Amino acid sequence: MIGKISGRLEYRSTDHVMVDVRGVGYLVFVTERTLSSLPNVGEAVALYTELLVREDVLQLFGFTSLVEKEWHRLLISVQGVGAKASMSILGTLGAEGVGRAITLGDWNAVKAAKGIGPKTAQRIVLELKDKAPSVMALAGTTSRPQTTATTEENEPIVEVIEPDVVVPAETSAAAQSEALSALTNLGYNPSEAAQAVARAAMENAEVDTSGLIRAALRLLAPKG
Repeated sequence: MIGKISGRLEYRSTDHVMVDVRGVGYLVFVTERTLSSLPNVGEAVALYTELLVREDVLQLFGFTSLVEKEWHRLLISVQGVGAKASMSILGTLGAEGVGRAITLGDWNAVKAAKGIGPKTAQRIVLELKDKAPSVMALAGTTSRPQTTATTEENEPIVEVIEPDVVVPAETSAAAQSEALSALTNLGYNPSEAAQAVARAAMENAEVDTSGLIRAALRLLAPKG
């Protein structure tokens, strides 16, 4: 299994790139969102990858974070959702958007992806909702892949890819992960806690982690 590609960006197309790794070119299929975040041709690049193996084809799919890769793995586990559909969903919503939509049961957001019908969107939400908390927790412990390349003189070059979308630090995936961890440590059901954190992050765009926890606790408080 090829889990990560690190080398030089040889060329880019509309839905894939070629990464030169020590003279071997790997074709990696990516979303438009990922494509826009990659460096210029000739520069160092790194992507987490998932290998699709079929009788007639081997395809690599690339992701900028382990969370995005994990969502891809879960999405293609749903009946009727192939790699193309998964990439469409991730390209439309992004990893955090997918997590938010599934956690909140918002199948209409999933349906907004090209090629995804209402029945498929509802199936995705239903089958993956209970798995969302673990992916949210993963977001707080992972980062983008470190890029390592080699110059013609064989001197190592190390570069860290910057995120393609700048989000407020307080409402980043890591902050949501920390809030989820705090709530589960307080004894709340992981699924209910994840829903509260996702909704709180959506409704309170600029709160810090403690504020996010307080907002989520208000949502979890008994009504009436």
